Amino acid sequence: MATGELALVSSLFIVVVFLLLGAVAREASALTRHDFPEGFVFGAGSSAFQVEGAAAEDGRKPSIWDTFIHQGYMPDGSNADVSADQYHHYKEDVKLMYDMGLDAYRFSIAWPRLIPDGRGEINPKGLEYYNNLIDELIMHGIQPHVTIYHFDLPQALQDEYGGILSPRFIEDYSAYAEVCFKNFGDRVKHWATFNQPNIEPIGGFDAGDRPPRRCSYPFGTNCTGGDSSTEPYIVAHHLLLAHASAVSIYRQKYQAIQGGQIGITLMVRWHEPYTDKTADAAAAFRMNEFHIGWFLHPLVHGDYPPVMRSRVGVRLPSITASDSEKIRGSFDFIGINHYYVIFVQSIDANEQKLRDYYIDAGVQGEDDKENIQCHSWSLGKVLNHLKLEYGNPPVMIHENGYSDSPDIFGKINYNDDFRSKFLQGYLEALYLSVRNGSNTRGYFVWSMFDTFEFLYGYRLRFGLCGVDFTAAARTRYLKNSARWYSGFLRGGELRPEKPYATL
Repeated sequence: MATGELALVSSLFIVVVFLLLGAVAREASALTRHDFPEGFVFGAGSSAFQVEGAAAEDGRKPSIWDTFIHQGYMPDGSNADVSADQYHHYKEDVKLMYDMGLDAYRFSIAWPRLIPDGRGEINPKGLEYYNNLIDELIMHGIQPHVTIYHFDLPQALQDEYGGILSPRFIEDYSAYAEVCFKNFGDRVKHWATFNQPNIEPIGGFDAGDRPPRRCSYPFGTNCTGGDSSTEPYIVAHHLLLAHASAVSIYRQKYQAIQGGQIGITLMVRWHEPYTDKTADAAAAFRMNEFHIGWFLHPLVHGDYPPVMRSRVGVRLPSITASDSEKIRGSFDFIGINHYYVIFVQSIDANEQKLRDYYIDAGVQGEDDKENIQCHSWSLGKVLNHLKLEYGNPPVMIHENGYSDSPDIFGKINYNDDFRSKFLQGYLEALYLSVRNGSNTRGYFVWSMFDTFEFLYGYRLRFGLCGVDFTAAARTRYLKNSARWYSGFLRGGELRPEKPYATL
């Protein structure tokens, strides 16, 4: 082929590539739910502690989070005693979900509402509430996706034997999970055993800035005891074993009859190197292994990641052969909560005499706000990582969203176009990942309503639907993002009705 002809072909090839890329960009920018595979589930979520309220009503007893906030550890002095008061407004809330066009609602069961003492008697009022909520959802054609445990451990179990730090937790959690399967599984077909079990051990048992506030110097201060070098790993181990136990119960006794699926939901941040140095690239790899692989490696391969074994040593609990058999494959799907990417730098852990989770991983930058950034491409990297490293498991994106902070408490603000833009960017990344072979099967916005946010109270708002927390009736109102998401789900535009109109 002559040089001129080669140049012409090359030019034409470049033009075709740019046209194709432009087509993809145009296609993505005009996405609707119809661009996703048939059966792909779209929804929004919340959790019991954050949205229900009615903290001391109808037999509910305190969780460790109730104790934590009433001891004055929230910076803004807020509490979740009433919050969005979904306990009394669930019918109104389900109607909003229906009007928006949601396929599904992700919520959690409050252990201290259903079994207030952590074990023993079932609270009939708690049972009634969740039956009513589930029935209301199904009546409106909305799938209930239920998280069994979302941080709200009954305070009674914490007081009795130290909660998750004790192996006794495994038995009590398993019994509680079975109560859920037995009473709700005829209608609930999507179960997640735990929400973010790779986060709770860090906040509660390393940094100590979350209940039950256990840590050791210099990794945390003002704690009620603890050992930051060992307890996070012990707690995570018990959560992993409790998960496997609940899945075993479900599969042996309920799954064939009820026809549901069960999995676990992890926080999945993506870690990138802060610089182009080899050491920082290695640090990002290690942090992804410590953060994602901590649970996914045992669930897929039956043991903790080799890099954790080598760096944590004897402080990392052993997984016995029999436990490995129970843990491996104990999921029908993996739920992921994803918000941002973190740029990390390497540190020399050998120079540190005292060790905790982050020093074991040999990274710094996790808590630096400048290193935490929102980029939609990070979701694509996460899904590609799951595809390549863990056999492309079925994935449900259980949380993805963007917060704002109101200037004035109680101020009503409909204009959250920044949130719509954020969601569109991440949905575009999801769309391209699915086209590229990701086995993702659902997407849930966090959150359906403004809620009490763990550690932030009401200073951060993630809701598609706002809540007027200054009103006794906790009036709901539709933000622009709710209308945008409804348009995405319905494939059309919606009239900007205000102030409290339904869609």
